[in-house]
Amino acid sequence: MGHGAEEVHHRQGADPLVAGPHGAVVLERGLGTGDWGWDETKRSRIVTRKRPVPGPDSPAPAPNRYVEVARVLRRVLVLNVAVAAAKIAFGYASGAISILSDGFHSLTDAASNVAGLVGVRAAGRPPDADHPYGHRKYETVAAAAVTVFLLLLVIEVLRNAFNHLTGRSLPPEIATASFAVMVVTVVINLAVVAYEGREAERLGSEVLMADATQTRGDVWSSLTVIAALAGARAGVPILDPLAALVVAGFIGYAGYQVARTITGILSDRIVISDAELERVVMGVPGVLGCHRIRTRGAADHVFLDLHVWLPADMRLTDAHHLSHIVKDRLMTRYPQITDAVIHIEPPPGG
Repeated sequence: MGHGAEEVHHRQGADPLVAGPHGAVVLERGLGTGDWGWDETKRSRIVTRKRPVPGPDSPAPAPNRYVEVARVLRRVLVLNVAVAAAKIAFGYASGAISILSDGFHSLTDAASNVAGLVGVRAAGRPPDADHPYGHRKYETVAAAAVTVFLLLLVIEVLRNAFNHLTGRSLPPEIATASFAVMVVTVVINLAVVAYEGREAERLGSEVLMADATQTRGDVWSSLTVIAALAGARAGVPILDPLAALVVAGFIGYAGYQVARTITGILSDRIVISDAELERVVMGVPGVLGCHRIRTRGAADHVFLDLHVWLPADMRLTDAHHLSHIVKDRLMTRYPQITDAVIHIEPPPGG
């Protein structure tokens, strides 16, 4: 047992610390002074907590996260298609480019829902030989598709607004029904934003958050259209194409927000503060320090790498057990950590 803790590279998965078929084993460590041997009577104990056996009154297992995300997207898709159809129909009927542009905006919402469903289905597949880290980034790719739809929409809205400003299109005929349609769709969109945003936070889904952000932009653009319709009906028709330009601005900003989120994920931007992780690690007795802390991934699917300093004379078995305690503390404090790679080494000069 004379092996030291020098340069031990230990990879931790997301599984429980030590698990048997009937119980979860929790390792607790009390470190004293002197020899770092693993003393069963003074310095460590293994406590086995039995997992409850499922019975007839036991709650049903939690639904798969990806199944829940897909369910939300399907519900929102139905509403977005209905809203888009109503706006586009009244936009063509009245000749109001602002209503038509807003309808295209809602249609893009529906298209992004479809892209999200495809991405979520792919992301829900378990890790395999070709994708050992899982397929989670397919959901991020689906969110990236939203930005493409938004870019195409901005181009279409700007083209139509230019045609109206240059007199290439007839002035719109604004009826009371147009106002009614816009007000109803605003109410529906507000409900969608609240529902989708709440579910995005609960499930930690960037595709739902991206879609909710896009729909929020749709609400503001619809309010702008309503104001423009009122002005056009009052005898200022130029407000209609000007409102379309404002809508293009809202859409462009929504695209920027979505792109910023997915770029952070794909470029491995830090997810959890190094200082916060260090505080958790340093709270484990026996740990002398840590450095090279790195996190990456999505908000709910984080990969962690770090180096932990342990006494140079600590036995390899003890160092291994202590690394499990560090991992357990981290994943208890941050359940969004999917995998942790812990590199054990002696402190500088130790």
